[in-house]
Amino acid sequence: MTKISASLLAADFLNLEKEVLRMKDAGADYLHYDVMDGSFVPNISFGMGILKQVSALKALDMDVHLMIEQPERHIEAFAECGAHIITVHAEATRHLHRVLTQIRSLGCLAGVSLNPATGEEALKYVLGEFDLALIMSVNPGFGGQKLIPATLNKVAAIRKMLKEAQVSARIEVDGGVGADNAQTLVRQ
Repeated sequence: MTKISASLLAADFLNLEKEVLRMKDAGADYLHYDVMDGSFVPNISFGMGILKQVSALKALDMDVHLMIEQPERHIEAFAECGAHIITVHAEATRHLHRVLTQIRSLGCLAGVSLNPATGEEALKYVLGEFDLALIMSVNPGFGGQKLIPATLNKVAAIRKMLKEAQVSARIEVDGGVGADNAQTLVRQ
């Protein structure tokens, strides 16, 4: 089943509550909350304070995507602020299995994100330990980029890997997704 996780980065920040409710009314299933630290990716975005306020609206479940170095230092705080899903980059932590276990122990769904140049093999040794595989279809850290076509193959390869391992996990694609390519991604 296809679900939509609407990006908070696309919202009008002067009218955040209205924008969140508009995303809900438009049929979004989740609110995608990108956290950038200026180190793992060049930009800096939202922190815990905004997450706490937006999650208090109880409009949509919060899909928190941590694009930060050493995410394990902040997992508990993001869970306490209302995250339902917490996704970390395989490239950002030395102990991916430990971080995924930490996320689940706090009652959140655990996600693993892969940058465009990171192969799907990075998921092999944590199969069954995550609930979501987030495939970056652009280089993380900047909005408005076009989808990198090679990521379509990665989506298909991960779907095959999950099926062969009989692991139930969602696949999420982040970046450059729009009306022109969404159906192609769903078919991968």
